Amino acid sequence: MMNRFASIAFAGLITIVGLPAEAQNMLCGQREMVVGELTGRYGEEVRGMGLAHQNRIVEVFVSEETGTWTITVTSPNGMTCLMAAGQHFATMEPVAAGEDL
Repeated sequence: MMNRFASIAFAGLITIVGLPAEAQNMLCGQREMVVGELTGRYGEEVRGMGLAHQNRIVEVFVSEETGTWTITVTSPNGMTCLMAAGQHFATMEPVAAGEDL
């Protein structure tokens, strides 16, 4: 996960000056650039999204080919931060409450 974050950081996507304090410990950049890296370099596409607190958009990017995944949060100003990333993404069917996964 950190290797992917570092790769994106070295690609020149990171803008720390002027970010809110909570975003200064994350890797962030303009949405177009971050999405370009996720789709171009890692083959990931948006598989889910939702609206979070303060009108922030949370997206889950996934590569069907490699199984990698990334969760991003985009602020209304267009700044996108990488929140988590990993491997072995799997889609699951809903499970009834109380049943084993």
